[in-house]
Amino acid sequence: MSQSILVAVPSDAPGGLEAAPSAHFGHCDVYTLARVENGAVSDVRVLPNSGHEHGNCLQPVQELAQQGVTALLAGGMGMRPLSAMQAAGVTVYHNAGQATVGDALKAFAAGKLQPFGTEQLCKGGCNHH
Repeated sequence: MSQSILVAVPSDAPGGLEAAPSAHFGHCDVYTLARVENGAVSDVRVLPNSGHEHGNCLQPVQELAQQGVTALLAGGMGMRPLSAMQAAGVTVYHNAGQATVGDALKAFAAGKLQPFGTEQLCKGGCNHH
């Protein structure tokens, strides 16, 4: 991966590399953003989640796209936000089993995370309603 891309990881507060990844993208406390280039992670910053109202999953999608995010590492999300991410040009990767945001970013930089598929979608049982 030679190009520089901005990656977002839904995170528990306070965010950053040592934070735990949040289980569901729209209900995270914050988003940890980092630049990934040539397998290296840099320019880490934290973006507050401005809120997620039931049925309005698109606001966080729009905010991340406006920041220039082109990849999202998520543990879970519903079909509407996944479709919105894809429409906004953001590729979603399944982030399962990573203990910290830093671990998730390293796994992504090493090409170890798979694109998010329908089998990872929340179908109402993710306790995010």
